[in-house]
Amino acid sequence: MAMRSAIISRSTPLRSFMESNTSRSSFRFFSDQGRVLSEEERAAENVYIRKMEKEKLEKQKLKEQKEKAEKEKAEKVR
Repeated sequence: MAMRSAIISRSTPLRSFMESNTSRSSFRFFSDQGRVLSEEERAAENVYIRKMEKEKLEKQKLKEQKEKAEKEKAEKVR
């Protein structure tokens, strides 16, 4: 029982700290150089990230299709 109360008492300050931080409505986004990004810069960065993720998924899909086709071709030859 003593161990459990110690854990609860340690997590309480952390929980209150986390709740106070999440109640703030403003977030700051930083560039690689450490400066705060404007809303337009963040939007452009998000678009770029989505584009890169989409391209990565498309490449992965093509690779899987190619491997599947090669596997089927190898099975037909046998």
